[in-house]
Amino acid sequence: MQASCANILTVVVGLSMEGLTIREASAATGWSARMLRYIEDSGLVVPIRSPGGYRLFGEAELHKLKTLRELLCRYGVGLAEISFASRLRMDRVMAEEVDNWLSNVVE
Repeated sequence: MQASCANILTVVVGLSMEGLTIREASAATGWSARMLRYIEDSGLVVPIRSPGGYRLFGEAELHKLKTLRELLCRYGVGLAEISFASRLRMDRVMAEEVDNWLSNVVE
């Protein structure tokens, strides 16, 4: 599911020192709470947790969400593709095997 390419998150007024809850971050960014959880599970944007376990999205996480949406829109890719690219950066063995496979297939 790809997010809308509208320019959302231009200004977040009243960002507390702790950050925004998932509901507040959803309203500020245009990502649904469900998608924010998916993005976190994918490791793309991981908010800090409050002592009570609530997700708190600070300025850095909100910026990452904004630039993630821009990236998806600019290149017409989905979250799964960005997540896979992230996995390739973290798993050099898998990256090498994918590269080898592509080299054999695309010849």
